[in-house]
Formats: sequence, structure tokens, C-alpha cells
Amino acid sequence: MDLEKNEQEKKESKAPKIELVLSNPPHIRAPQSVTSIMWLVVVSLLPALAFSVYLFGAKALYLIAVSTGTAMVAETLYQLAMRKKATPFDGSAVITGILLAMNVPPDAPLWMVGIGSAFAIIIAKQLFGGLGFNIFNPALAGRAFLLASWPVYMATAWHRFTDTNILSRGIQNCSNIPPGAFDAITGATPLAVLKGASKYINEMNVQADAFYTTLLSNQMLKSLALGDIGGCLGETSALFLLAGALLLLYKRIITWHIPASYMGTVAVFTAIYYFLNPVPGSETVGHFIPRMVLFHLLSGGLVLGAFYMATDMVTTPVTRKGMILFGVGCGIITCLIRLWGGYPEGVSYSILLMNATVPLIDKLFKPRVYGTFRKHTSHEE
Repeated sequence: MDLEKNEQEKKESKAPKIELVLSNPPHIRAPQSVTSIMWLVVVSLLPALAFSVYLFGAKALYLIAVSTGTAMVAETLYQLAMRKKATPFDGSAVITGILLAMNVPPDAPLWMVGIGSAFAIIIAKQLFGGLGFNIFNPALAGRAFLLASWPVYMATAWHRFTDTNILSRGIQNCSNIPPGAFDAITGATPLAVLKGASKYINEMNVQADAFYTTLLSNQMLKSLALGDIGGCLGETSALFLLAGALLLLYKRIITWHIPASYMGTVAVFTAIYYFLNPVPGSETVGHFIPRMVLFHLLSGGLVLGAFYMATDMVTTPVTRKGMILFGVGCGIITCLIRLWGGYPEGVSYSILLMNATVPLIDKLFKPRVYGTFRKHTSHEE
């Protein structure tokens, strides 16, 4: 027996020893870091930024530079004042500055954009604890602050295009729109023109069919998709924004859940609304509704908001079901504001309002811990 015991001990001593090591989470690691993700988002925005500079000229470049530079300086100064490690080059402040610049009119004063950028970083981000702790999207919070503080600049500092634009003097005779009314239409954004339809038709003697024919023409929809329209820097070209968004989807920085549910809700909501409320100038309901749906999807900041701001990983739900509910909520609020509210655009406020519901959504769709049973179930069941 002793011999067998000794042989067993020799075998065990020769066997490789397996040690269990306890370490702190996270245990699932990926090559991506916060910095690499942030700068990849910046890269994805470059096509839209380049096109806005091409479209609006050097003033767009100045807005982007002031907003981004102020965001980086504000973050650095606050972190140094709080005796924290300064992180101006981790990309998060750069993204906030860029997105804020893309949410202001091209003729907005530089000082106003600088104030908005500092507000976004210090008030909406750092006072909540910094990156990862803010409950509202900083860039959208900065835009809301600017809209409340300087509404005239935010609503009127639009770029006036030349005859190459669909809403320009070169198209006037084709649409039979009076010169005074056409000047007013040219100085507004497409959504503002749609919101003021009754004003143009009733007060400025614009024929309803001419108004809606111009607004929903092939040339107008093409301008909305490719660019060359009035609006903020980030509202000018859905095509370039989508190109950048495809990169983020390919790299799995974002998922399809929020953008698809957001834009899908807007499409369904507007289709139902205009089916029940057809406007003059539509020959058939089937011909008119798709054009109006496309108009809403391509207008304003919907593409920018759906792919770049509603998908912010800090201020949005963590589960797929939660993301879909978040996107649906954003779509409904956007349509409510656009169709019945006082503002022509509702993307920024819809995302901010839904940001406030994220803790509740995460609680509602809290993932079940592996190995446990759902509520109201038992082992016997």
C-alpha cells in the first residue's frame, strides 16, 4: 500500500499545476479603447465636415475650429482646476466641439459658439463627473442652451444660396412664386418652409400646388440628399453623414438598433399623418406620401442625430430592446414637435428628453443574471 501511495504522489508531483488567478474586471477585453473609439468617430465625420466647408466657405471652418478648440481648452482648465488628469486629446472633447458646430447655423457669431461649447463641456459633462457620467448629450445640451439664450441667431443666421439651389431666384418662374415670398422661402431651412406653409399660401399669395410642387420636387429631394440646402452645418448632406455612419457600423462602434428604430418611427408616423391629412398639390395619396416621408427623413438634423448623437454610448440604453424603445421614443417626440410644436425641428429636444428616461429604460430591460430564474418562476416550474 505504501508503494502504491508513493507512486501516486510521484505522478501528482509530475503533473502540471493549474493555479486559479483572481483579477479585477473587465474580463472580456477588446483592442479598442475610449480614445481610439472617439477618434474613429471624428474620422467618420470628416466627409460631412469637408462638404460643409466646401458649401459655406471659410466661415464653416472657423465655427468648427472655435467650437472644437474651446471644448478642448474648457475641458483642460476644468480638469486642472479640479486636480484631475487633463485629457484634452482623448477625442471626447473634440467630438463635442464638432457636433456642437454642426448644430448651429453657418452664419452664427463665433463668440456665441465658443460660449455654447464651454457650456457643453463644463456644465453638461464635467459637473456630472466627466466622461461616462453625464446623463445628457453634451453637444445637444449646448445647442439647447444657445437656442434658449440667443434664439434670433439660432433661427436666422442661415446661408443664402445662389441660383444653383432649388429654392433660388433661378427657379422662381418655374414655380410661379411671387418674388417677396420667394425671398422669404430662400432664407429659411426646408423644415421651416414646411412649418410656415399656411403663411406662404394665405399671407403671401403663393399657390398651394406651386408651393408643394417645389418643396417636394425631384430637385429638392436631391438637394436634401446630396447637399446645397439651407440649414446647420450638419444638415446639409445626408449622403456624407451616412457614409461616415457606415464606417461606424462596420467597426461596430454603433449598432443599427437606435438609428433604424428612430428613422423608421419617423417614416411610419409621417406616412400615417399625411395619409390622414393630405395637403394641396398632391395628385394622388400614393404619389405624395413617399415624397413627404423622404422629405422628413432627409431634412433637418435627423440623420446626424440618429447616427451620431442618439447612439452616444454614455447617454443611451445598454440593451438592444432598450435601444429600440429609445429610438422609437425619439422618433415620436421628433414628429410631435415637427408637426404640432412651435419649432420646425425636434431632433435635439427629442434626444435630450429620451436621455432623461435612460435609467428607467435600463431598469425595465435589465438583463437577467446568468444562472438565475426570471421573476415569478421557481425551480419546480
